[in-house]
Amino acid sequence: MDFNVKEGNRFGLLKSIPVFGAIREDVIEQLVSDAPIIQVKQGDYLFREGDSTTSMYVIETGQVAVLKAWNNKEYLLKHLYAGDCIGEMALFDFFPRSASIVAVQNSRLVEITSANLLDIYDRDLEQFTLIQMNLGREVTRRLRDADERLFKDRIEAAISDGGVTFYSS
Repeated sequence: MDFNVKEGNRFGLLKSIPVFGAIREDVIEQLVSDAPIIQVKQGDYLFREGDSTTSMYVIETGQVAVLKAWNNKEYLLKHLYAGDCIGEMALFDFFPRSASIVAVQNSRLVEITSANLLDIYDRDLEQFTLIQMNLGREVTRRLRDADERLFKDRIEAAISDGGVTFYSS
């Protein structure tokens, strides 16, 4: 599905992604009008692993890479594109960022802050609850995906006598 949208169609973008599924149009319009738009140039970081946080982002245009640091090197976890969300965990746990995001292409993102969601909470508890449930589903989907990848990696490798043996599938 091509979510690459022109500036000004943020309403359509938010309405089309699962995190905002079944959310009323007036609530999405409020988010669109309140949400800051972030521009990130190719090669620049949106945020780095360990940064403090109170926001999630929806990629409006462009492409970003999710990077995780280990032993002073960054490793690519995946690429994300227009229509993908970044940083939903921040709206649940307020822990530091678990990965870095760098723009692979010039990118424009819609920032959804905890303050934006608090405004929804104050205005309409039912809609706020639905957004929270949708966020929870997205985080759970990603956790299930990570579990599957971890399991696959585990069954393809065995550690014995200090060495690692990989089995082909």
